[in-house]
Amino acid sequence: MKALGLLSGGLDSALACRLLLDQGVEVEGLHLIMPFGTRAEEGGAPAARMAERLGIKLHLREPGPDYLELVQRPRHGYGSGMNPCIDCRIYQFRLAREVMDQVGAAFLATGEVLGQRPMSQRSQIMALIDREAGVEGRVLRPLSARHLPPTLPEREGWVDRERLLDIKGRSRRQQAALAQAYSLSGYLSPAGGCLLTLKEFARRLRDFLDGGGTLDPRQVALLKVGRHFRLGARARAVVGRDQGENQVLRTLGAPGDVVAEVRGYVGPVALGLGELGPEELALLCRITARYSDAPRQGPARVGWRRLPCGPEEEVTVEAAVEEELASRRR
Repeated sequence: MKALGLLSGGLDSALACRLLLDQGVEVEGLHLIMPFGTRAEEGGAPAARMAERLGIKLHLREPGPDYLELVQRPRHGYGSGMNPCIDCRIYQFRLAREVMDQVGAAFLATGEVLGQRPMSQRSQIMALIDREAGVEGRVLRPLSARHLPPTLPEREGWVDRERLLDIKGRSRRQQAALAQAYSLSGYLSPAGGCLLTLKEFARRLRDFLDGGGTLDPRQVALLKVGRHFRLGARARAVVGRDQGENQVLRTLGAPGDVVAEVRGYVGPVALGLGELGPEELALLCRITARYSDAPRQGPARVGWRRLPCGPEEEVTVEAAVEEELASRRR
């Protein structure tokens, strides 16, 4: 029988696939490139390297626009940040079910460990996820299988349950020992895999949604770069922190946005988004000056224009001071 293994590029999912390969099960990998992954810029490269080490074929998939709707309105709520872990896992398993049908896989294998993540890796929640995703009984978790009810591949004898593991909890000592035994290296750290769990990013996203924003791919890209400031109830600014982010912001500007840069000094590209009246525009220019090489004391010239082809304007401003930015920083 063939298994489809969810392969993140981390150790747990690699070990899950390895344990099945040891039993003679044919395994193909699936890596889901999620929009809020902290390593999304690598485009699945770590997972591809791990698949090569394991000697398995890898499929790459990205979620559709409905995933962003899920993040904004999760049926099962958020975790400690803005992470809709239960809904996200259901969504991932539904995608995986489609790929299973396409490649002729009889069951799904994951690197989940019982009790490792507080929201989505409890036995009752795992059962709920499998049921709502339409894969009940067909999800094998080889690292914790002997703590969980037997699945279809175990009941049918496609895999030997006694050769699966009974890892439980947050310690990674057993996984590290297995990695050494299998000579597995180069896997990703288990920490920080999702931006939605990070306090600073979660606060930024919540502010965006509370300000009336709607997630789309451009807004996700903007949320992941730069310094963010609330200019007004319906206006915000994104300010580049280096040349790379400046270039990203130039490409992400859309009609109606305002782009601002300091004249005569090295400085950031700043994008103003939303409802930008005279007060918001003035603050945008002052923030732009604040993060440039222009002298903190004295006037600075800031050029701005409204995209796509508004006329070039130039204003002379004093750079914003920290006291007025503290409450606006997101």
